[in-house]
Amino acid sequence: MVVQDTLDKLKHFFTVSLWQEDLSKVNPVRRWLTELLRVCYVMIRELATGELNLRAMSLVFTTLLSLVPLIAVAFSVLKAFGVHNQIEPFLLGFMEPLGSRGEELTENIIGFVENIKVGVLGSVGLAMLFYTIISLVQKIESAFNFVWRVKRPRSLARRFTDYFSVMMIGPVLVFTALGVGASVLNHNVMVQLQSIEPFGTVLIFISKMVPYVMIILAFTFLYTFIPNTRVKLAPALMGGTVAGALWVTLGTIFASFVATSSNYTAIYSGFAILFFFMIWLYLAWFILLTGSQVAFYLQHPKLVQVGGKSFSLSPRLREKEGLWLMTLIARRFCNHETPLSIQELEQETALSNLTLQELISILEAAGMLAEVAGDSVRYIPGQDISTLKVNDILDVLRTAEENVLTQNRSRAEPAIEGLLSKVSSAQSQVLDQLTLRDLALGTQNHG
Repeated sequence: MVVQDTLDKLKHFFTVSLWQEDLSKVNPVRRWLTELLRVCYVMIRELATGELNLRAMSLVFTTLLSLVPLIAVAFSVLKAFGVHNQIEPFLLGFMEPLGSRGEELTENIIGFVENIKVGVLGSVGLAMLFYTIISLVQKIESAFNFVWRVKRPRSLARRFTDYFSVMMIGPVLVFTALGVGASVLNHNVMVQLQSIEPFGTVLIFISKMVPYVMIILAFTFLYTFIPNTRVKLAPALMGGTVAGALWVTLGTIFASFVATSSNYTAIYSGFAILFFFMIWLYLAWFILLTGSQVAFYLQHPKLVQVGGKSFSLSPRLREKEGLWLMTLIARRFCNHETPLSIQELEQETALSNLTLQELISILEAAGMLAEVAGDSVRYIPGQDISTLKVNDILDVLRTAEENVLTQNRSRAEPAIEGLLSKVSSAQSQVLDQLTLRDLALGTQNHG
Protein backbone atom coordinates (compact mmCIF):
# COMPACT_ATOMS: atom_id res chain seq x y z
CA MET A 1 0.00 0.00 0.00
CA VAL A 2 2.80 2.41 0.88
CA VAL A 3 4.48 1.81 -2.48
CA GLN A 4 1.18 2.27 -4.35
CA ASP A 5 0.45 5.53 -2.48
CA THR A 6 3.92 6.81 -3.32
CA LEU A 7 3.45 5.95 -7.01
CA ASP A 8 0.04 7.65 -7.05
CA LYS A 9 1.52 10.80 -5.51
CA LEU A 10 4.35 10.84 -8.03
CA LYS A 11 1.89 10.36 -10.89
CA HIS A 12 -0.29 13.20 -9.60
CA PHE A 13 2.74 15.46 -9.20
CA PHE A 14 4.04 14.92 -12.73
CA THR A 15 0.64 15.01 -14.44
CA VAL A 16 -1.13 17.73 -12.42
CA SER A 17 0.81 19.62 -9.71
CA LEU A 18 3.93 20.25 -11.82
CA TRP A 19 1.91 22.13 -14.47
CA GLN A 20 -0.33 24.13 -12.12
CA GLU A 21 2.40 26.12 -10.36
CA ASP A 22 2.66 29.77 -11.42
CA LEU A 23 6.38 30.26 -12.08
CA SER A 24 6.11 34.05 -12.03
CA LYS A 25 5.47 33.91 -8.27
CA VAL A 26 8.34 31.65 -7.19
CA ASN A 27 12.04 32.30 -6.60
CA PRO A 28 14.52 31.82 -9.50
CA VAL A 29 15.95 28.54 -8.15
CA ARG A 30 12.52 26.93 -7.78
CA ARG A 31 11.51 28.28 -11.21
CA TRP A 32 14.62 26.76 -12.80
CA LEU A 33 14.08 23.38 -11.11
CA THR A 34 10.40 23.34 -12.12
CA GLU A 35 11.23 24.16 -15.74
CA LEU A 36 13.92 21.44 -15.72
CA LEU A 37 11.45 18.86 -14.39
CA ARG A 38 8.89 19.88 -17.01
CA VAL A 39 11.39 19.50 -19.84
CA CYS A 40 12.55 16.13 -18.46
CA TYR A 41 8.94 14.89 -18.21
CA VAL A 42 8.14 15.99 -21.77
CA MET A 43 11.39 14.47 -23.05
CA ILE A 44 10.71 11.11 -21.38
CA ARG A 45 7.21 11.03 -22.85
CA GLU A 46 8.57 11.92 -26.31
CA LEU A 47 11.16 9.14 -26.10
CA ALA A 48 8.46 6.69 -24.99
CA THR A 49 6.56 7.22 -28.27
CA GLY A 50 9.44 5.57 -30.13
CA GLU A 51 9.58 8.14 -32.96
CA LEU A 52 13.21 9.09 -32.28
CA ASN A 53 13.99 5.39 -32.04
CA LEU A 54 12.76 4.80 -35.58
CA ARG A 55 14.65 7.81 -36.95
CA ALA A 56 17.88 6.68 -35.29
CA MET A 57 17.52 3.15 -36.66
CA SER A 58 16.90 4.38 -40.21
CA LEU A 59 19.99 6.58 -39.96
CA VAL A 60 22.08 3.53 -38.98
CA PHE A 61 21.28 1.83 -42.28
CA THR A 62 22.01 4.96 -44.33
CA THR A 63 25.26 5.54 -42.42
CA LEU A 64 26.49 2.01 -43.14
CA LEU A 65 25.95 2.62 -46.86
CA SER A 66 27.57 6.04 -47.00
CA LEU A 67 30.29 5.87 -44.32
CA VAL A 68 33.13 4.78 -46.60
CA PRO A 69 32.23 7.23 -49.43
CA LEU A 70 31.91 10.05 -46.89
CA ILE A 71 35.33 9.32 -45.39
CA ALA A 72 36.78 8.97 -48.89
CA VAL A 73 35.59 12.47 -49.87
CA ALA A 74 36.82 13.90 -46.56
CA PHE A 75 40.16 12.12 -47.06
CA SER A 76 40.53 13.65 -50.55
CA VAL A 77 39.74 17.16 -49.28
CA LEU A 78 42.04 16.87 -46.26
CA LYS A 79 44.84 15.48 -48.41
CA ALA A 80 44.92 18.77 -50.30
CA PHE A 81 45.59 20.52 -46.97
CA GLY A 82 48.09 17.92 -45.77
CA VAL A 83 46.08 16.86 -42.71
CA HIS A 84 44.58 13.61 -44.03
CA ASN A 85 46.58 11.60 -41.49
CA GLN A 86 44.24 12.93 -38.78
CA ILE A 87 41.30 10.85 -40.02
CA GLU A 88 42.50 7.61 -38.42
CA PRO A 89 42.92 9.10 -34.89
CA PHE A 90 39.51 10.73 -35.28
CA LEU A 91 37.88 7.42 -36.20
CA LEU A 92 39.67 5.69 -33.33
CA GLY A 93 38.18 8.25 -30.97
CA PHE A 94 34.68 7.59 -32.33
CA MET A 95 35.21 3.81 -32.08
CA GLU A 96 36.72 3.99 -28.60
CA PRO A 97 33.65 2.41 -26.88
CA LEU A 98 34.21 -0.68 -29.08
CA GLY A 99 37.59 -1.31 -27.43
CA SER A 100 40.04 -3.45 -29.40
CA ARG A 101 37.32 -4.21 -31.94
CA GLY A 102 37.18 -0.49 -32.67
CA GLU A 103 40.81 -0.49 -33.74
CA GLU A 104 40.17 -3.44 -36.04
CA LEU A 105 37.12 -1.78 -37.57
CA THR A 106 39.00 1.50 -38.07
CA GLU A 107 41.77 -0.34 -39.95
CA ASN A 108 39.17 -1.99 -42.19
CA ILE A 109 37.42 1.31 -42.99
CA ILE A 110 40.72 3.05 -43.76
CA GLY A 111 41.62 0.09 -45.98
CA PHE A 112 38.33 0.47 -47.89
CA VAL A 113 38.95 4.20 -48.33
CA GLU A 114 42.48 3.65 -49.64
CA ASN A 115 41.16 1.12 -52.16
CA ILE A 116 38.77 3.68 -53.68
CA LYS A 117 40.28 4.99 -56.92
CA VAL A 118 38.31 7.80 -58.54
CA GLY A 119 39.79 7.06 -61.98
CA VAL A 120 38.52 3.49 -61.85
CA LEU A 121 35.04 4.45 -60.65
CA GLY A 122 34.15 6.45 -63.77
CA SER A 123 31.51 9.15 -64.00
CA VAL A 124 28.61 6.89 -62.97
CA GLY A 125 30.52 5.46 -60.02
CA LEU A 126 31.58 8.94 -58.90
CA ALA A 127 27.98 10.16 -59.16
CA MET A 128 26.83 7.22 -57.01
CA LEU A 129 29.58 8.03 -54.52
CA PHE A 130 28.27 11.56 -54.03
CA TYR A 131 24.64 10.39 -54.12
CA THR A 132 25.14 8.11 -51.13
CA ILE A 133 26.69 10.99 -49.19
CA ILE A 134 23.94 13.44 -50.15
CA SER A 135 21.24 10.88 -49.24
CA LEU A 136 22.79 10.59 -45.76
CA VAL A 137 22.78 14.37 -45.26
CA GLN A 138 19.19 14.57 -46.54
CA LYS A 139 18.06 11.87 -44.14
CA ILE A 140 19.85 13.62 -41.27
CA GLU A 141 18.11 16.90 -42.18
CA SER A 142 14.77 15.06 -42.37
CA ALA A 143 15.29 13.63 -38.87
CA PHE A 144 16.20 17.03 -37.43
CA ASN A 145 13.28 18.70 -39.22
CA PHE A 146 11.00 16.10 -37.64
CA VAL A 147 12.33 16.98 -34.20
CA TRP A 148 11.87 20.72 -34.89
CA ARG A 149 8.37 20.24 -36.39
CA VAL A 150 9.55 21.59 -39.75
CA LYS A 151 7.59 20.31 -42.76
CA ARG A 152 9.42 22.14 -45.53
CA PRO A 153 12.98 20.94 -46.36
CA ARG A 154 15.67 23.17 -47.83
CA SER A 155 15.22 24.36 -51.41
CA LEU A 156 17.20 22.57 -54.12
CA ALA A 157 19.69 25.46 -54.41
CA ARG A 158 20.24 25.62 -50.65
CA ARG A 159 20.66 21.84 -50.45
CA PHE A 160 23.42 21.99 -53.02
CA THR A 161 25.31 24.87 -51.38
CA ASP A 162 24.80 23.74 -47.78
CA TYR A 163 25.54 20.07 -48.38
CA PHE A 164 28.55 20.88 -50.53
CA SER A 165 29.96 23.13 -47.82
CA VAL A 166 29.44 20.40 -45.21
CA MET A 167 31.29 17.84 -47.34
CA MET A 168 34.14 20.13 -48.39
CA ILE A 169 34.64 22.71 -45.65
CA GLY A 170 33.39 20.78 -42.61
CA PRO A 171 36.25 18.24 -42.40
CA VAL A 172 38.85 20.98 -42.88
CA LEU A 173 37.43 23.07 -40.02
CA VAL A 174 37.11 20.08 -37.68
CA PHE A 175 40.63 18.80 -38.17
CA THR A 176 42.09 22.31 -38.19
CA ALA A 177 40.50 22.96 -34.80
CA LEU A 178 41.86 19.67 -33.48
CA GLY A 179 45.31 20.48 -34.84
CA VAL A 180 45.35 23.98 -33.37
CA GLY A 181 44.23 22.65 -29.99
CA ALA A 182 46.98 20.03 -29.97
CA SER A 183 49.61 22.59 -31.07
CA VAL A 184 48.66 25.02 -28.32
CA LEU A 185 48.83 22.35 -25.62
CA ASN A 186 52.22 21.12 -26.91
CA HIS A 187 53.74 24.60 -27.22
CA ASN A 188 57.00 25.23 -25.32
CA VAL A 189 55.32 27.81 -23.08
CA MET A 190 52.60 25.35 -22.14
CA VAL A 191 55.17 22.61 -21.47
CA GLN A 192 57.06 24.94 -19.12
CA LEU A 193 53.86 25.97 -17.35
CA GLN A 194 53.04 22.32 -16.68
CA SER A 195 56.05 22.12 -14.37
CA ILE A 196 54.76 25.04 -12.28
CA GLU A 197 51.93 24.47 -9.84
CA PRO A 198 49.04 25.11 -9.80
CA PHE A 199 49.30 25.78 -13.57
CA GLY A 200 50.35 22.17 -14.22
CA THR A 201 47.22 20.74 -12.60
CA VAL A 202 44.99 23.27 -14.37
CA LEU A 203 46.54 22.51 -17.77
CA ILE A 204 46.19 18.75 -17.24
CA PHE A 205 42.54 19.29 -16.36
CA ILE A 206 42.03 21.49 -19.44
CA SER A 207 43.73 18.94 -21.72
CA LYS A 208 41.40 16.23 -20.41
CA MET A 209 38.34 18.46 -20.90
CA VAL A 210 39.21 19.53 -24.47
CA PRO A 211 37.75 16.37 -26.14
CA TYR A 212 34.46 16.81 -24.24
CA VAL A 213 34.27 20.52 -25.11
CA MET A 214 34.91 19.66 -28.77
CA ILE A 215 32.05 17.13 -28.67
CA ILE A 216 29.68 19.71 -27.17
CA LEU A 217 30.70 22.36 -29.71
CA ALA A 218 30.28 19.87 -32.57
CA PHE A 219 26.77 18.97 -31.39
CA THR A 220 25.91 22.64 -30.92
CA PHE A 221 26.99 23.40 -34.49
CA LEU A 222 24.88 20.53 -35.86
CA TYR A 223 21.82 21.71 -33.94
CA THR A 224 22.11 25.25 -35.32
CA PHE A 225 23.02 24.28 -38.90
CA ILE A 226 21.03 21.20 -39.90
CA PRO A 227 17.35 22.00 -39.09
CA ASN A 228 15.67 24.15 -41.73
CA THR A 229 14.71 26.72 -39.14
CA ARG A 230 16.45 29.30 -36.99
CA VAL A 231 17.88 27.71 -33.84
CA LYS A 232 19.08 30.05 -31.11
CA LEU A 233 22.58 29.55 -29.75
CA ALA A 234 21.62 29.14 -26.06
CA PRO A 235 19.14 26.24 -26.57
CA ALA A 236 21.54 24.62 -29.07
CA LEU A 237 24.39 24.86 -26.54
CA MET A 238 22.24 23.36 -23.78
CA GLY A 239 21.14 20.56 -26.11
CA GLY A 240 24.77 20.01 -27.10
CA THR A 241 25.79 19.83 -23.43
CA VAL A 242 23.08 17.25 -22.66
CA ALA A 243 24.07 15.21 -25.73
CA GLY A 244 27.76 15.47 -24.77
CA ALA A 245 27.04 14.17 -21.28
CA LEU A 246 24.96 11.30 -22.71
CA TRP A 247 27.72 10.54 -25.21
CA VAL A 248 30.33 10.15 -22.45
CA THR A 249 28.00 8.25 -20.10
CA LEU A 250 26.58 5.80 -22.64
CA GLY A 251 30.02 5.43 -24.26
CA THR A 252 31.46 4.31 -20.93
CA ILE A 253 28.57 1.90 -20.30
CA PHE A 254 28.78 0.50 -23.82
CA ALA A 255 32.56 0.01 -23.51
CA SER A 256 31.98 -2.05 -20.37
CA PHE A 257 29.33 -4.07 -22.19
CA VAL A 258 31.69 -4.80 -25.12
CA ALA A 259 34.55 -5.73 -22.75
CA THR A 260 32.37 -8.38 -21.06
CA SER A 261 30.72 -9.73 -24.21
CA SER A 262 32.76 -12.84 -24.87
CA ASN A 263 29.53 -14.87 -25.20
CA TYR A 264 28.34 -12.66 -28.08
CA THR A 265 31.71 -13.05 -29.79
CA ALA A 266 31.41 -16.80 -29.52
CA ILE A 267 27.89 -16.74 -31.01
CA TYR A 268 28.38 -14.20 -33.80
CA SER A 269 32.06 -14.94 -34.52
CA GLY A 270 33.33 -12.54 -37.21
CA PHE A 271 29.98 -10.73 -37.34
CA ALA A 272 30.31 -9.61 -33.72
CA ILE A 273 32.30 -6.52 -34.70
CA LEU A 274 29.56 -5.43 -37.13
CA PHE A 275 26.91 -6.20 -34.52
CA PHE A 276 28.58 -3.94 -31.93
CA PHE A 277 29.30 -1.24 -34.50
CA MET A 278 25.62 -1.04 -35.50
CA ILE A 279 24.55 -0.77 -31.87
CA TRP A 280 27.03 2.03 -31.26
CA LEU A 281 25.90 3.83 -34.43
CA TYR A 282 22.30 3.59 -33.22
CA LEU A 283 23.24 4.99 -29.80
CA ALA A 284 25.22 7.82 -31.45
CA TRP A 285 22.26 8.91 -33.59
CA PHE A 286 19.84 8.48 -30.70
CA ILE A 287 22.01 10.72 -28.50
CA LEU A 288 22.26 13.31 -31.27
CA LEU A 289 18.49 13.43 -31.83
CA THR A 290 17.79 13.50 -28.08
CA GLY A 291 20.00 16.58 -27.65
CA SER A 292 18.19 18.22 -30.55
CA GLN A 293 14.85 17.48 -28.87
CA VAL A 294 16.10 19.17 -25.68
CA ALA A 295 17.15 22.24 -27.70
CA PHE A 296 13.71 22.33 -29.38
CA TYR A 297 11.78 22.39 -26.11
CA LEU A 298 14.14 24.95 -24.56
CA GLN A 299 13.54 27.24 -27.55
CA HIS A 300 9.76 26.66 -27.43
CA PRO A 301 8.80 26.86 -23.74
CA LYS A 302 5.12 27.27 -24.68
CA LEU A 303 5.12 23.66 -25.89
CA VAL A 304 6.64 22.59 -22.56
CA GLN A 305 3.83 24.38 -20.71
CA VAL A 306 1.24 22.28 -22.54
CA GLY A 307 3.22 19.13 -21.76
CA GLY A 308 4.68 18.79 -25.23
CA LYS A 309 1.29 17.81 -26.64
CA SER A 310 0.67 18.60 -30.27
CA PHE A 311 -2.09 21.14 -30.73
CA SER A 312 -3.85 22.99 -33.52
CA LEU A 313 -5.17 26.51 -33.53
CA SER A 314 -8.84 27.02 -32.77
CA PRO A 315 -10.86 28.77 -35.51
CA ARG A 316 -10.76 32.03 -33.52
CA LEU A 317 -6.99 31.90 -33.00
CA ARG A 318 -6.41 30.87 -36.61
CA GLU A 319 -8.27 33.98 -37.79
CA LYS A 320 -6.35 36.18 -35.37
CA GLU A 321 -2.88 34.77 -36.05
CA GLY A 322 -3.47 34.43 -39.80
CA LEU A 323 -4.60 38.05 -40.12
CA TRP A 324 -1.62 39.18 -38.06
CA LEU A 325 0.67 37.19 -40.34
CA MET A 326 -0.82 38.79 -43.45
CA THR A 327 -0.53 42.24 -41.86
CA LEU A 328 3.18 41.79 -41.06
CA ILE A 329 3.96 40.61 -44.58
CA ALA A 330 1.88 43.37 -46.19
CA ARG A 331 3.50 46.07 -44.03
CA ARG A 332 6.97 44.97 -45.12
CA PHE A 333 5.76 45.02 -48.72
CA CYS A 334 4.32 48.55 -48.39
CA ASN A 335 7.55 49.85 -46.84
CA HIS A 336 9.65 48.26 -49.62
CA GLU A 337 11.56 46.17 -47.06
CA THR A 338 13.05 42.71 -47.57
CA PRO A 339 10.33 40.02 -47.39
CA LEU A 340 10.32 37.87 -44.29
CA SER A 341 11.44 34.23 -44.28
CA ILE A 342 9.65 31.65 -42.15
CA GLN A 343 12.50 31.79 -39.62
CA GLU A 344 12.11 35.58 -39.31
CA LEU A 345 8.35 35.19 -39.05
CA GLU A 346 8.95 32.86 -36.10
CA GLN A 347 10.85 35.67 -34.38
CA GLU A 348 8.25 38.31 -35.25
CA THR A 349 5.15 36.34 -34.28
CA ALA A 350 6.53 33.99 -31.57
CA LEU A 351 4.55 31.21 -33.28
CA SER A 352 6.03 27.75 -33.75
CA ASN A 353 7.34 26.71 -37.14
CA LEU A 354 4.59 24.10 -37.48
CA THR A 355 1.81 26.62 -36.78
CA LEU A 356 3.29 29.11 -39.23
CA GLN A 357 3.53 26.49 -41.94
CA GLU A 358 -0.13 25.58 -41.40
CA LEU A 359 -1.24 29.20 -41.77
CA ILE A 360 1.04 29.86 -44.76
CA SER A 361 -0.25 26.74 -46.54
CA ILE A 362 -3.86 27.92 -46.13
CA LEU A 363 -3.10 31.44 -47.40
CA GLU A 364 -0.91 30.17 -50.25
CA ALA A 365 -3.63 27.79 -51.42
CA ALA A 366 -6.03 30.74 -51.59
CA GLY A 367 -3.50 32.80 -53.59
CA MET A 368 -3.15 35.40 -50.82
CA LEU A 369 0.54 34.67 -50.21
CA ALA A 370 3.32 34.00 -52.70
CA GLU A 371 6.86 32.69 -52.28
CA VAL A 372 9.95 34.60 -53.36
CA ALA A 373 12.80 32.26 -54.22
CA GLY A 374 16.35 32.98 -53.07
CA ASP A 375 18.82 31.82 -50.45
CA SER A 376 15.78 31.14 -48.29
CA VAL A 377 12.07 31.12 -49.11
CA ARG A 378 10.43 34.46 -48.32
CA TYR A 379 6.83 35.59 -48.54
CA ILE A 380 4.99 38.52 -50.13
CA PRO A 381 1.27 39.20 -50.68
CA GLY A 382 -0.09 37.13 -53.56
CA GLN A 383 -2.69 39.73 -54.50
CA ASP A 384 -2.99 43.49 -54.73
CA ILE A 385 -3.26 44.52 -51.06
CA SER A 386 -5.20 47.67 -51.96
CA THR A 387 -8.08 45.51 -53.21
CA LEU A 388 -7.65 42.41 -50.99
CA LYS A 389 -10.43 42.63 -48.38
CA VAL A 390 -9.78 41.72 -44.76
CA ASN A 391 -13.16 39.98 -44.70
CA ASP A 392 -12.01 37.67 -47.53
CA ILE A 393 -8.84 36.76 -45.57
CA LEU A 394 -10.89 35.89 -42.48
CA ASP A 395 -13.28 33.85 -44.61
CA VAL A 396 -10.40 31.81 -46.09
CA LEU A 397 -8.91 31.16 -42.63
CA ARG A 398 -12.31 30.20 -41.22
CA THR A 399 -13.24 27.76 -43.99
CA ALA A 400 -9.81 26.16 -44.55
CA GLU A 401 -10.90 22.56 -43.98
CA GLU A 402 -14.15 22.85 -45.89
CA ASN A 403 -14.56 21.36 -49.33
CA VAL A 404 -17.40 20.72 -51.73
CA LEU A 405 -18.15 17.31 -50.23
CA THR A 406 -18.46 18.59 -46.64
CA GLN A 407 -20.47 21.61 -47.75
CA ASN A 408 -23.00 19.39 -49.55
CA ARG A 409 -23.35 17.06 -46.57
CA SER A 410 -23.51 19.85 -43.99
CA ARG A 411 -27.14 20.69 -43.23
CA ALA A 412 -28.78 22.61 -40.41
CA GLU A 413 -32.22 23.88 -39.50
CA PRO A 414 -33.37 26.98 -41.42
CA ALA A 415 -33.39 29.01 -38.20
CA ILE A 416 -29.73 28.20 -37.50
CA GLU A 417 -28.73 28.87 -41.12
CA GLY A 418 -30.52 32.23 -40.94
CA LEU A 419 -28.82 33.16 -37.67
CA LEU A 420 -25.35 32.34 -38.98
CA SER A 421 -26.09 34.25 -42.17
CA LYS A 422 -26.99 37.32 -40.11
CA VAL A 423 -23.72 37.00 -38.12
CA SER A 424 -21.73 36.80 -41.36
CA SER A 425 -23.57 39.81 -42.79
CA ALA A 426 -22.92 41.80 -39.62
CA GLN A 427 -19.18 41.08 -39.86
CA SER A 428 -19.17 42.14 -43.50
CA GLN A 429 -20.87 45.42 -42.58
CA VAL A 430 -18.37 46.11 -39.79
CA LEU A 431 -15.37 45.42 -42.02
CA ASP A 432 -17.11 47.06 -45.00
CA GLN A 433 -14.41 48.02 -47.53
CA LEU A 434 -11.43 47.54 -45.19
CA THR A 435 -8.46 46.29 -47.22
CA LEU A 436 -5.23 44.64 -46.16
CA ARG A 437 -3.34 47.79 -47.14
CA ASP A 438 -5.50 49.88 -44.78
CA LEU A 439 -4.86 47.41 -41.96
CA ALA A 440 -1.11 47.21 -42.61
CA LEU A 441 -0.63 50.99 -42.72
CA GLY A 442 -3.09 51.75 -39.91
CA THR A 443 -5.34 53.88 -42.10
CA GLN A 444 -8.55 52.00 -41.36
CA ASN A 445 -11.56 53.82 -39.99
CA HIS A 446 -11.91 53.02 -36.30
CA GLY A 447 -15.20 54.84 -35.99
